[in-house]
Amino acid sequence: MSQDILSHFKSKLPTIEERLEAGKALRARFPRIKQGNYTTPGNRVDPVSILEAQGKSRLPDLVPIRYARMLTSSFAFLRGAAAIMAADLAANPKPTGLRVQACGDMHIANFGVYASAERKLIFGINDFDETLPGPWEWDLKRLVASIVVATRFLGGSEAMCRDAVAAATQSYRKFIRQYAFKGNLELWYTTNTEEDIIKGMMPDQVKMLKRVTDKARSRTHLQVLDKLTDIVNDKYRLKEDAPFIVRETHTQSGKPIEEALGMLLESYIGSLADDRAALLKKYRIVDVARKVVGVGSVGTRCWVMFLHGNSADDPLFLQVKEAQPSVLEPFLTNSVYANQGRRVVEGQRLLQGSPDIFLGYGENLGFHFYVRQLRDMKGGVELDPEKVNLTYLSTYCKLCSRALALAHAKSGDAAMIAGYVGKSDELDEAMVRFAFAYATQTENDYKALVQAAKSKRIKVARQAE
Repeated sequence: MSQDILSHFKSKLPTIEERLEAGKALRARFPRIKQGNYTTPGNRVDPVSILEAQGKSRLPDLVPIRYARMLTSSFAFLRGAAAIMAADLAANPKPTGLRVQACGDMHIANFGVYASAERKLIFGINDFDETLPGPWEWDLKRLVASIVVATRFLGGSEAMCRDAVAAATQSYRKFIRQYAFKGNLELWYTTNTEEDIIKGMMPDQVKMLKRVTDKARSRTHLQVLDKLTDIVNDKYRLKEDAPFIVRETHTQSGKPIEEALGMLLESYIGSLADDRAALLKKYRIVDVARKVVGVGSVGTRCWVMFLHGNSADDPLFLQVKEAQPSVLEPFLTNSVYANQGRRVVEGQRLLQGSPDIFLGYGENLGFHFYVRQLRDMKGGVELDPEKVNLTYLSTYCKLCSRALALAHAKSGDAAMIAGYVGKSDELDEAMVRFAFAYATQTENDYKALVQAAKSKRIKVARQAE
């Protein structure tokens, strides 16, 4: 085994130019224009049944909330339908064979700003629940499809949809090529900081970005303290808001929360580096509550842990979120990690570059979890028809695809991908065709869910938020 490792490190590395040419050669096997083809599989599984199957492993009392949230719009449906799209992508050809650490649920609401360990604001991917090694095309295709679905939901025109998809694809091509020529360490340390993003922006675009970053800076643990807690008998306690935030004394299996929490903490602390574990042990638990989060995640087990350190003004909020197998797994290889929480954590570390200092994983009663700080200078663009300014749509979409290109460059072969995507707009046109085709598929699937609700096939909560 040691000789195998030595052989690896003594083997000849292909040059950047050789890898660019190898990527370019893949066009002969699968021309870029074919990336735009989407065919509804002839034996396609009923999309509602895929959601129903997912619901079987989730908390049954929360599944109706998931449906309620997905029914609010076709874009909300797409956000919760990663498993449906994974099946559709798998049923169509896997063109280039080039693999990256795929996000698995790549859409324009899964990006935002967050604080690095050095407290700099970084723009990047912020959801990794479905991450798994897979085709780079799957992430890009889900991203561009989401652009069309979201733009229509936000009231944009078809021309806006087309321009935003083309701009996003062009940005992906531009930056994957830039990253291909970076040294390995230089690339590893590369992040999309606020300063990096502002370069080249128009004054009004900078103003838009500043609104997002200023709001993110305000979202500290002290802000969470004010938002999520009440003072009860002179002590802070998490606010209850049933069924979305609920304090419980026992788990679903009947085990006391105190006992389950101890098991989880022991497992979680073992996943942290010693310096992070030492820091965490300086805090004490104040309160714990179950919390409903997201759209696609609703029904999975998720908890908020409220701790404090030296004083009441030294709070720490941790989110403990269940990790189930990636939606990509049925169509690719199984994760190399036995714990699904570790799969999420290792994927985030590889893709994000500046992960949360308390990012870790654990296991409790057979369920796998990952742990991260709640909020901690996190923020994003509000995709609300009443608030969004579509003037900045293409700019935002370019930022998203830039972040995606960086993630793919860190986890895959940027030069080979760059060689394949090339410098012309051929891939841009292909992605426009794919995005419109799959947006139509999504809207038809959304109608199927609406019909399932009308026919009482699925149970829908009266309140989604």
